[in-house]
Amino acid sequence: MAFSGSLEKMLVQAYSDDTFKKKVGEFTVTINPASYTHTYQIRYNDVTAQGSSGGSPVFNRTPSDMIAFQLVFDGTGVVPTALPGVLPYTGDGIVKQISDFRALVFAYNGNIHSPNFLILSWGTLLFRGRLQSFKVNYTLFKPDGSPLRAKVDVTVKGYNDETELALRANKSSPDLSHVVTVKAGDTLPLLCYGIYGSSEPYIKIAEVNGLSDFRDLHPGQQLLFPAMQSTAS
Repeated sequence: MAFSGSLEKMLVQAYSDDTFKKKVGEFTVTINPASYTHTYQIRYNDVTAQGSSGGSPVFNRTPSDMIAFQLVFDGTGVVPTALPGVLPYTGDGIVKQISDFRALVFAYNGNIHSPNFLILSWGTLLFRGRLQSFKVNYTLFKPDGSPLRAKVDVTVKGYNDETELALRANKSSPDLSHVVTVKAGDTLPLLCYGIYGSSEPYIKIAEVNGLSDFRDLHPGQQLLFPAMQSTAS
């Protein structure tokens, strides 16, 4: 199967507030990760009666999910990225590349007394969180020992504020923003009804998503349905 279109790069955006409104910087990945892992967890309390040989797991909570991926930083000037170019050779190898990325995701932000809040976006991935771990493995060097290539393992832990966590107990709540992937047969009024309890906001949703015609939906298309009060009676 042939795919068309421009190569989309993973984007890491940093914010200084937990509402993700005060943007302080961003980093566009030069070489996309080969894969990423999205981990979901459920925590249980093991309740074991006296003399019992096994526990009876009782639901405790759902911890934050996590995204893990590996980035390759290269300063040799020979690794192809998006045709027709390659990563440029730099005199300091990859020192600045890694330093810029580390400053964004790991460094202590004195204004908030912690590292930054992060949004990862790439293809269908849109993930809000905070850095959990950052490990650099240098694999190639210049004769003077300056690193030319490295693999960086990154793990980001999902972040939701207390209000959103409460709302997620009811995932159909109109007070949550939703990103919906259009399926065959979907219409904008019908999608609005499923989320807001009314089809009335369909014109506003078309405007939010830049649709000139609310009927012009295609399977696989992603639409944003922002938080709003339910219009259902």
